[in-house]
Amino acid sequence: MTVLRLGVTVILLSMSIGLVVTNPTMDAYLLFVEAELSKAMDRSDDGHSTREQAMLRSIFRSHSHELVDSAVRPHTIRRNWGLGSVYETSVFDTRIVVLGAAGYFIPLKGIDEGILRLGRRAF
Repeated sequence: MTVLRLGVTVILLSMSIGLVVTNPTMDAYLLFVEAELSKAMDRSDDGHSTREQAMLRSIFRSHSHELVDSAVRPHTIRRNWGLGSVYETSVFDTRIVVLGAAGYFIPLKGIDEGILRLGRRAF
């Protein structure tokens, strides 16, 4: 084996180990969904919110973790591929597919619609 091949092998092995170590967990995925839901709530705030809407947002911010844990976790399947994971969530007739790798999440399908429906159902 030449030095170049050995070097390439060591680099690829190191990258693979790095991906395995940073493969996101289910809890990290739930935090991602919670953050996306919070962003959607902030986007819907047009600056003309009524007192009731402000109160609902406050309640959501206080209890978003419980909402996500009870509505999303039971309906999510994690397919762990070692180097990354694919999360499939079926919530309110919406299928959400997200790729998790290297500590990041990449929405592949349905995230906007799913977050919108989850937010509407919550309130």
